[in-house]
Amino acid sequence: MLTKKKILTSVILLFGILLLINILANRFFIRLDFTANKEYTLSQATKNILAQLNGPVTVTAYFSENLPPNIALVKSNFRDMLVEYNDASGGKVVYNFINPNKNRTTEIEAQRAGIRPILINVRERDQMKQLRAYLGAVLNYEGKKEIIPFIQPGSAIEYALSSNIKKMTLKHKTQIAFLQSNGEPSLSELPQLKSQLSVMYDINTVKFNDSTGIPIRYKTLVIIAPSDTIAPAYLKQLSKYLAEGGRILIALNRVKGNLSNATGVSVYTGLGKWLNHKGVDVEDAFVVDQESGNVMVRQQQGMLVMNTPVKFPYLPIITNFSDNPITKGVESVLMPFVSPIKILPEDSTLHVVSLAFTSKRSGIRRPPVYFNITKQWTSADFPVSSLSVAVAIDGKIVGNHYSKMVVFGDGDFATNGSGRNSQRLSPDNVNLMANAIDWLSDDTGLIGLRTKGITSRPLKADISVGTKTLVKYINFLLPIFLIIGYGIIRYRIRRRQRSKWMSEHYV
Repeated sequence: MLTKKKILTSVILLFGILLLINILANRFFIRLDFTANKEYTLSQATKNILAQLNGPVTVTAYFSENLPPNIALVKSNFRDMLVEYNDASGGKVVYNFINPNKNRTTEIEAQRAGIRPILINVRERDQMKQLRAYLGAVLNYEGKKEIIPFIQPGSAIEYALSSNIKKMTLKHKTQIAFLQSNGEPSLSELPQLKSQLSVMYDINTVKFNDSTGIPIRYKTLVIIAPSDTIAPAYLKQLSKYLAEGGRILIALNRVKGNLSNATGVSVYTGLGKWLNHKGVDVEDAFVVDQESGNVMVRQQQGMLVMNTPVKFPYLPIITNFSDNPITKGVESVLMPFVSPIKILPEDSTLHVVSLAFTSKRSGIRRPPVYFNITKQWTSADFPVSSLSVAVAIDGKIVGNHYSKMVVFGDGDFATNGSGRNSQRLSPDNVNLMANAIDWLSDDTGLIGLRTKGITSRPLKADISVGTKTLVKYINFLLPIFLIIGYGIIRYRIRRRQRSKWMSEHYV
């Protein structure tokens, strides 16, 4: 039988437990992370960077208040991440949040710090209005300053923080070089890639020289889409560079497609034959894949001529990746006119691994080919599956020094182009190339953080409209039904217990 004393004791005990939990929660930050790639758990690379801090890192976060829930979540995630940084660094990462929309002074302060507002649509009282929102931060360390001008929802917050902290603590950046003068795209045609790499690396260009080879001060040599023949003497310089411990990335076009005249031809540079001696064969062939991108075709529809997107299997969309740091977090990469890659088992001491594969419905076409844009493709056109289109090699490739190489069967997937042909690339296209360069050049482990964000996994395009609608309503209604079901079950259990208690007789 409950008495006043027992009730009072229970209430005091309950408040005591709640008080103890709050005290412990303030002293110890604990968060359970059930995401697939541990998006909310600090990596070992970040912990290593924080352990090397000699002084405090001050993070001034400029975030607007009263934002829509999906955008306000960015602030919450950023704050939680900073709490973990503070804990992991032993208090060396300190932070302060400022609302720039509070008044004109704070807004000017944010803009002078390098944080630019973005316009977002907000519904208020059944009306849409635009709000100037700030979602950025400024980092300071020993007189050095780095800016994160905009933290996009779903982006890799840990990479943004750790890479900028690493950049401020570096005394000398690692040097990498892009090969030029053999028909390769210039750095101005790689703005997205250059922007990502400039955070951690000192980016240079280099040309073959008759008297000297590739300077070994460059940790990695990047060769993207050469179109001219490379002389045998220069290929020997590449071998010498590898023998001295250099690392090389090659994104090679063995074939070239021209949509203006609907033809595909071979491209000879000499690199293909050179790679054969290293255990890699980039085939002189086009990959065709049922999972592909589109080309725009002018079609007559009644009295109108309209541009219509048409599936074009010569533009494979690669979604099948091996479990490797280079491909970690990469979801989908468009590789136009890519060639398959075979691994030649010449040297068993080398570690050669395929990184990316075509779908289960793919095929090969040998040049020269004529592109029939309106061709009706059938399953017979895709007799093979899982063709390799990228490989990584490490070991004593040449000589006695350990080295690394990454080879892609396409040289254009990370190139923006120039002039009117310039285009914005999918982030995964750039991430794959940047990750490969990180794997070759950086030993800190930051490679795994670049794609450590919330990924988009849309339903496949070939799913029917009815199936998509069904999945949508299941996602919306299932949680509601589960809660209602739980409530009904709980109610019936409690009702049964109450009936049992009432039927019992006490002496």
